[in-house]
Formats: sequence, structure tokens, C-alpha cells
Amino acid sequence: MFGTRDENMNIMVYGLDVSINMYSDSIGIDGSPENVARAEQIFADFEHLRKAGHTFHNGDLGSLLRVMMADKASTLRGLAESAKSRSQGGKRIVQPKSVNQRKYLDMIASHDMVFGVGPAGTGKTYLAVAMAVNALLSKQVSRIVLARPAVEAGERLGFLPGTLQEKVDPYLRPLYDALYDLMEQEKVDRCLEKNVIEIAPIAFMRGRTLNDAFIILDEAQNTTSEQMKMFVTRLGNNAKAVITGDITQIDLPHKRSGLLEAIAVLKDVNGIGFTLFDDTDVVRHQLVQRIIRAYDDHKERTARQLALDLEEPIPVKSKPDRPEKPIVEQ
Repeated sequence: MFGTRDENMNIMVYGLDVSINMYSDSIGIDGSPENVARAEQIFADFEHLRKAGHTFHNGDLGSLLRVMMADKASTLRGLAESAKSRSQGGKRIVQPKSVNQRKYLDMIASHDMVFGVGPAGTGKTYLAVAMAVNALLSKQVSRIVLARPAVEAGERLGFLPGTLQEKVDPYLRPLYDALYDLMEQEKVDRCLEKNVIEIAPIAFMRGRTLNDAFIILDEAQNTTSEQMKMFVTRLGNNAKAVITGDITQIDLPHKRSGLLEAIAVLKDVNGIGFTLFDDTDVVRHQLVQRIIRAYDDHKERTARQLALDLEEPIPVKSKPDRPEKPIVEQ
């Protein structure tokens, strides 16, 4: 409950503006009546979850407390139980680690098409795959379709040997990683063999209507306008689609991304949800968050410097005076 070096208590102390003291037989909480009551409720919820057999892993409790500090209406018990209900039959319970992640999961549950846009490490793909696995295991859909554009990140790999599946597997490896982390390996292999889970490049989507399926398009920033339009029109009956991407990592040669166009075109369409992540949602190593901020700061400085350079008048070199022709006496 207290966390390593009391980190969980510190989240509550600063987030609720209370002081928490440990005594021999009790815990003392000082602050405003409203904040003390909320802190007391957190302790009560934790005890209820502990007695019910709930186990927190890898800083999950700290993440939930941060979500609670940002969202005053949420409770520890409510967040933990909703996460458990989203993980029926899966290998692990998937907890949102930020307010935007929670909004993203709620939006996927309530919308038939959702765009998750943000920097690397914010859980866009992982959480989408987790929701797809839950939908499959709870029989809300009969299959999962995972698609991704086959675009190299800055280097040309040339012609790859092997069958068609072996050629495209390197591009789709992040999706395999998420599946194996959320489901038992034997179950994943069985679903892949029976085409209950299908992983393919987006180029294979043309002409298909995907019914009773949970469809995920990953790395959507590397789709062309034609590919994106083709994908978003594949949705069939009882189907759900999640499109994820990072607009700062476009690897297309011409840099014209179908994701950017889709956001502009579809932003006002009823039934489509958008979740925008930022560096505060990064759940990888804490160094990744600082790296993303450093790149963003550098980009802003470069843009400001460019604006200043454009404001300065460009010096125009005057043409040298031509020497007058000598007058020739005749």
C-alpha cells in the first residue's frame, strides 16, 4: 500500500493536500474534511480489494492513484474492478496508467471507431490489442484482424526471403509481442492457425468487408490517403476499429500521411472517437518521457528560430557599377 520509499503515500499527500502519519496501531490523516474522507476511502478500497484477492503489480497502484488525483470522481475500487472486467480470460489485468489511457479504454468500449494518436510508449497499440483480446475471449466478436503498413523506418531492407507470411512478419512483430503478452502462447498460435486472429499488411484489406471483428490498424501515420480511406470503409456489422499512430514518426517518402488527412476529415463525424496522448502518458522507461520532451523542445526552438530568421530582411546584393566606356575621339 505504501509503495517503494512511500511513493504511493507521497502521491496521496501531494495530490490530496493531506499529511499521513504512521503510528504503532493506526494511521493518522490530517487535512480538510473532504480530502481526509477521500484518503480514508482509498485505504478502505485497498483493504476490500486485498481481501478479495486482488494483487497489484509493477507500480499499478501508483498509476491508479495518479489517475484518481487527476479525476476526482474516480475511486480505487471502481478503477481496479473495471480493469478486471476488461481482462476476462486474459493472461494479465490491464490497468490504465494515466487519465488519457482511461479515456482511451472507455472510448473504445463506447465507440465503433476510435483514433489513438500520440508519441511512442503511450500504450496506444498495447491497450487496443488488450481490448481486442477481451472482446474475443468474452465472445463479443468472433475474430481479431490486426493490420499495419509495410513501411521501413528509415532504412531499406530489400527483398526478404521466405513465404509471404515470413516476408511481412518483421513489420508486424510489435502486434505479435502484444498478443503473446496478453494471451497464452499456445492459445495465440492456435488462433493464428485457425485465422481467428489474422495479422496482415494493410494492402491485403482491399475488397473485404469485416463483420463480427475487432480490427486494429497500427502505425497509421505511414498509410497513404488512399489506404486510410480504404481501411475505414472496411467496417462491417458488429465490428469495431481502432486506428493508432504517431504523427511525429512519418516514414513515407513524400511525408503526406493518410492519418493526418483522416483526422481532419473525420473529426466531426458522429460515432468516431479521438484520444490524443502526450508525453505525460508515456509508460515505458521514464527516460523515454524525457527523450520525447527533449525532441519536442528542440522542434519548438527550431521553429522559433526559423520564424525569427524569416522576419529579418534578406540583404540584397547590389550589382557592381559598370565602368563607363571610354570616349573614343574620332
